[in-house]
Parts: sequence; C-alpha cells; structure tokens
Amino acid sequence: MLGPSAHTDSFARNNLPPPDSWPDMPLGGFDYPDRINAGHELTDAMVARGFGDHTALIGNGRQRTYKELTDWTNRLAHALVDDIGVKPGNRVLIRSANNPAMVACWLAATKAGAVVVNTMPMLRAGELSAYVDKADIQFALCDTRLMEEMAACQAANPRLKRVVGFDGTSNHDAELDRLALEKPVRFATVETGRDDVALLGFTSGSTGEPKATMHFHRDLLIIADGYAQEVLGVVPDDIFVGSPPLAFTFGLGGLAIFPLRFGATATLLEQATPPNMIDIIEKYRATVCFTAPTAYRVMLSAMEDGADLSSLRAAVSAGETLPKPIYDAWIEKTGKPMLDGIGATELLHIFISNRFDDHQPACTGKPVTGYEAKIVDNAGHAVPNGEVGRLAVRGPTGCRYLNDDRQQDYVLAGWNITGDSFIRDADGYFHFQARNDDMIVSSGYNIAGPEVEAALLAHDAVAECAVVGAPDDARGHIVEAHVVLTDGFTASDAMIEELQEHVKTTIAPYKYPRRVHFADALPKTQTGKIQRYKLTPSHGRRNR
Repeated sequence: MLGPSAHTDSFARNNLPPPDSWPDMPLGGFDYPDRINAGHELTDAMVARGFGDHTALIGNGRQRTYKELTDWTNRLAHALVDDIGVKPGNRVLIRSANNPAMVACWLAATKAGAVVVNTMPMLRAGELSAYVDKADIQFALCDTRLMEEMAACQAANPRLKRVVGFDGTSNHDAELDRLALEKPVRFATVETGRDDVALLGFTSGSTGEPKATMHFHRDLLIIADGYAQEVLGVVPDDIFVGSPPLAFTFGLGGLAIFPLRFGATATLLEQATPPNMIDIIEKYRATVCFTAPTAYRVMLSAMEDGADLSSLRAAVSAGETLPKPIYDAWIEKTGKPMLDGIGATELLHIFISNRFDDHQPACTGKPVTGYEAKIVDNAGHAVPNGEVGRLAVRGPTGCRYLNDDRQQDYVLAGWNITGDSFIRDADGYFHFQARNDDMIVSSGYNIAGPEVEAALLAHDAVAECAVVGAPDDARGHIVEAHVVLTDGFTASDAMIEELQEHVKTTIAPYKYPRRVHFADALPKTQTGKIQRYKLTPSHGRRNR
C-alpha cells in the first residue's frame, strides 16, 4: 500500500500501473520514514551532517561546496515555486548537458516536490514533444544554449505553458538565475512521501514509442544505499567522473546521487570524451569512473603514452558488454579489476555486478544485496544452470510504467523481465548473451531500430528500409540501415551522406546509421513482415 503523498497535482500517482501488475518489491533493510525528500537528503541533510565545506560539484571551471550547492538549490526552489508557479506533483522537464547547473535544477525541482524529467541535449523538438504529451508536462527548464528545439517544442504543445532558461555556464545570467538571485538561502522543502514519484526516466523501448519509468523518492536513495554502498564502498574522499548523460538514470545515479549521498565529489563534463575524462582524472585525482568499454579502451592506449590514471580505484563498465581483452588489459595495467554490471531504466540502476574481491572476465557477477535474479523460459519457468534464457529480476526497485500497457510485458508473475538473455552458471554467476529484442546498444546508447527506420522513411528517396545492429570493434555495435530507394533515386556515396544527415536532423544525431547498404528488395515473410534476422552485416560504406 502506498504511503502519504504531498502532491497536490496527483497526475503521477493516478497514472501508476494497476497494483496487480507491479513486480514484487521486497524492501528488506531499506527503511525510510513515511515522508522523505531526496533533494533535501542530498543537500541540506549533508550540510547538517557536517559536509558543508566538502566539495560537492566540479564543472565549468568552478568548484562548489555542499553549503554552496544547498544555498543555490534553495534559491532556485524559491524561484520555481514563488515566480514560476510549480506545485508539488507538477512535471518539470530539464534540458541540459552534464553540468552543475543541471544538477542544481534537478535538486531544486525535487525539493519543490516536482516530478522531474531529465532530457538529453541532442533530442529534437518532436522527441521532446512526445515526452511532453506522455507526461503532461507544464514546465521546462532549459540551458539557454539549447533553447531552439525547446522553443519549437513549446510552440507545438500548448500544454507546455512555461519554458524558463538557465545559464549552464558559470555566469548565472539567464531568467531562472536572475529570479533566484535575491531569494533566501533557506527553503521549506516539500515533505514528499517516500512513495511519491520523484523522477520519470524515459526509455524508447524497441518500438521507438517512449515509455516513462516512474521512480519514487525512496528509489533514488535505495540505489545509493544499496549498490553504491555495498559494491563501490563510496567514501567522502571519492571523486567521481564519467560519460553517461545525467538524463539517463545510469548517469544520474553514478554522477550525482552516489557522490552526493556520501559527501563525495562529482566532476561533470559537458563533453565527456575519453581525452577529457583522462584530463579530469589526472587533474583532480578522480577515484571512481563510470563509462563504457569503448572509452576504457582509449584510456588504456593513453596509459601507454604516459597518462597517469593510478588514482582510479573503481572503474565501472556498463551500457554494453565488457570484452574480456579490455578487462584483462585493465587489470594488467592497473592491478585493479574493472567492475562489470547490468542495470535497467525500469529498475533505475545496476542490480547485478562483479565485486572488487569477486570478479572474472566475461561475467556480469551476482545480484546486488536486496535483489534476486533467475533465468526463465518464455513461460516464466526457471531453466537449468548453463542454459540460455530470459533474465528475471526482483528487488527493492522495479518497473512501473506511466500509463502504459507494456507494463504487462515487462512484469511476469512478480518478476521484471529485462529483455536480456543470460546464462547462470553452477556457482550462481550470471553471464550476458544478447538482447532479446532489436534494441541496438552502441557506445552505451540504446537506439531503437524502428525509430531510425521511421526517420529514414520520412525521406523521399526511401521506399523501404530495415535497421539492424552490426558488430563494431570500437562501439560494440553500430546502426546499419538496409535501404530500398524510390524510383528515380540513385545509390551513391552522396545519397548515403544525404540520408545520414536527414536522420541527424530528424532525431537525436547519435542514432544515425553509420553504415548504409542499398538493396533491390528486403527479405519478407509471406505476410509482408520484414525478416531482419536475414539482414547480415554488410560491408557498405561507414562514416565516422
């Protein structure tokens, strides 16, 4: 049964899935009071615990202590409530790259009792509009450098009644910053219930139609008090760095929630390329890194050239399969393990992981404390050890889709069915095999093939197309498009570039097909369904 709520706008609670479709969520030792606000716990509460002078955030040329972050977020919360009109339970979209201002806006909106929707800066107006429609979003906070697509989204969506700009640099010279400038540094945090929705994490799913995963205030703390404490052993001296966008729950956990929960430091990079991360690690002696195996490969090469990454005590790999050669090379170079793990937006963060004292190559590890996992067949029956099946998980976090019939596909008999194929060995270790659907994971990004197909089909030259994932040494997989051209158009390198640029301007640029293969026809069933499994990776042209 749900506990008390502080939301005057009850949209989120009203649109939770029916209780009988939830997964089992045993809370175990994760006990929190009936009323708790995650934003308060990560700022004001940390100051009260004596961390006021500790550095909380580093980014865009500045370091901010916990006291400075607390004052900043309280001023922003006042502006959201007093001037913008945000009420508890309202959905607030945030559009920004990884920077301290985005973290401050997220924390301020959370303190104000809002339900936050963090979004990637690469999303286009149409993609943002889908979020606005799905979550009935009324307010948006946007880095002024990214306002063009946000303004286009607002123009197409009357329900989005207010878009307010903030300065993502350190100048604090935008509308939201000016509103907050003279506000008090104390704010009466909304006493949200532990079961009030605090965050909507959007995921495209294999169809490209967005799904919103619903996470409570307690969930945001559970992933820190569970995985971050048990597996990473976070301490106040830790300095975090990484590449995942804060718009992803993986990034929000690893680069904001985990360090702030334990008085540690988060370093935030708007352009988190491997060279930039190497610079940060060397400059600040970072100790914990979150990124994909492809970035670690670059770091290994940099160490050959003299880069000093010896301060890292924890290298967490997620987002794609960790290849054994990278795992072996990292241990050889550093003497420390690389921690592989698997999580899901539906469960918020990592639920199976290796440990510092228990790790092996080509192995995802064992469940994090509080979670159970098993391998099942299509009917949900457990399969023997060593046999490939679907990964089923349950624990203190779990899938709750916002008003979405796909809830019944993800939850089976109380278990979350993650969409991954695994093997469990006789010793209880889990080994990843493949994705169950046609999701393409490229450099840690989930890309839905049908969404790319829809973008391609919007071009006059494309009569038919099918998108698949093709293995790639650098990115794990790349998006490969098989295209049948409309009569009158000719296959050429120029046409490939034109289609790639078209996709980049239609949906987020990272989703574009890096390889395009032209075909006279696509393999189909007798009923006309495209048989994507017959589209083996080609040797067509690949860009960048």
